Amino acid sequence: MALRRLIRLTAAAALAAAVGLTAQPALAAPPAAPGVTRTDVINYFQGLTGRNWLSGQQDGPNSNPTQWTNKVRDITGLFPGMWGGDFGFSQNDIDNRQRVFDQAKAAWNAGTIPAITWHACAPLVAVCNFEGGSWPVKGSWLSDSQWNELVTDGAGLNTSWKRRLDQTVPYFQQLKTAGIPVLFRPSHEMNEAWAWWGGRPGANGSRKLFQITHDYLVGKGFDNIVWVWNVKDVSGGAARVADYYPGDSYVDLVTLDVWVQYFPSAEWYQAIQNVSHGKPIGLAEVGRTPTPAQMAAQPRWTFFSVWMDWLIKPEYNTNDGVKATYYDPRVLNRGEITIPVGGTPPGGGTGPITGVGSGRCVDVPGAATTNGLQVQIWTCNGTAAQSWTVGADGTIRALGKCLDVNGGLSADGTKVQIWDCTAGNLNQQWTYNGSTRRLTNPKTGKCLDATGQGTADGTKLQLWTCNTQTNQQWNLPA
Repeated sequence: MALRRLIRLTAAAALAAAVGLTAQPALAAPPAAPGVTRTDVINYFQGLTGRNWLSGQQDGPNSNPTQWTNKVRDITGLFPGMWGGDFGFSQNDIDNRQRVFDQAKAAWNAGTIPAITWHACAPLVAVCNFEGGSWPVKGSWLSDSQWNELVTDGAGLNTSWKRRLDQTVPYFQQLKTAGIPVLFRPSHEMNEAWAWWGGRPGANGSRKLFQITHDYLVGKGFDNIVWVWNVKDVSGGAARVADYYPGDSYVDLVTLDVWVQYFPSAEWYQAIQNVSHGKPIGLAEVGRTPTPAQMAAQPRWTFFSVWMDWLIKPEYNTNDGVKATYYDPRVLNRGEITIPVGGTPPGGGTGPITGVGSGRCVDVPGAATTNGLQVQIWTCNGTAAQSWTVGADGTIRALGKCLDVNGGLSADGTKVQIWDCTAGNLNQQWTYNGSTRRLTNPKTGKCLDATGQGTADGTKLQLWTCNTQTNQQWNLPA
């Protein structure tokens, strides 16, 4: 038994005995120091890729937003690393939204990352509910002409939707004022038509509503929202998932809800990676906690969140199964989350660094180790010349050398080279932004850039003013 798991088991047993599985344990430290940004949170998830999973639990109803998180504690003696709430759709949900956001603040302060979903009513109705298994009330689905009105700026239903978005503003503002980032998952499972916002592929379909929602709330100044895009594992749907993707500039985390199966098929695992373009991926809704074997088989997921009372449904979970997941050394729970501030690159990953625009790998020419040798991009070949270790100390190393800015100069066009690694050398420091996927040298404020937006073998790498071009976008090793 791993030492970490043994410590967890011992701590959980002691906690259960001490509190009788009723009282809250002492709060852990918040997951980050003051000043954490949404970019820091995105980078944190990027750093989990291939190494760790955050445990998560969707809670509710809104009148009792700790019911299922506390049940996790009852079973395991631990609290999840992510807590999920919902704006909701019924009048009771609306009346209790403040409880949800009070809990979002409490979760963050206790060492848990908050995540919010929204089962929003269509702009045709004020309040909605489930009736006979249908969603929401009959008559609230939009016709094609009504949908076109919804996604047309300034049209009646478009304006109605923005007034509905205004209802979320006071709550997001509370989190922003408190300095708390929050994951937000609107229009979830948009590739299925069980909800009025879903089942419409294409540029003006379901993804367009996600874009409208994003732009409206960003325009309100909410730079603390981590945008979570989400689809469901519908049968035969993996091949069409890109039809619903709103675009890289709109999405921070790419997620799947697993309901057709207990755990994603290999096809869905690959489809989500393909559409993510290197962004972190997660399981936003599961019925069953992933088993240790499943986590090992699909290591690039960064979190799972169990949906409400599915936690205790015997056909999905047993207490022993939940414990096995929470006690697994790959899983991070409350109190085990530390989010570095300032975009520090995820440490520990070794492998190729690939260019988003070129598909080629950052390469040391001829696998030579001569100081001052300018690095390039080259067709990926799996050699040591393309194997980079991204260190927690901010360095990026290959062949025993460090990625280095020539002379520490900040002029556009300064070559990026390899050089002997020197502790504290600012010329060899790099930070990574998981949202923009840029590698930046903090000393100069400039970005790693493929010269002339080149994509051919041998294109040299340089320092250049940061921009949005794909020749400055890189995928780091997991």
